[in-house]
Amino acid sequence: MTTLYNGRLTSLSHGGGCGCKIAPGVLSDILKSSPIRNLPAALLAGSDNNEDAAVYQINEHQAIVATTDFFMPIVDDPFE
Repeated sequence: MTTLYNGRLTSLSHGGGCGCKIAPGVLSDILKSSPIRNLPAALLAGSDNNEDAAVYQINEHQAIVATTDFFMPIVDDPFE
């Protein structure tokens, strides 16, 4: 059975700012609790320095840059 949410969408966004901002210190504390510790040497940039993207080297001359953004609700009714 599917339950529909009938509350205000903005009640789901507690970070404020442009949808949701998390302070670097808070983000660092969250990431410290991550179970991933043995990172591959090919990971050139990741969560260790609060980067906003990961960079993974796939060969001598190429790397993949990946980032993810989540947009929290900033209005209660997107159709108004």
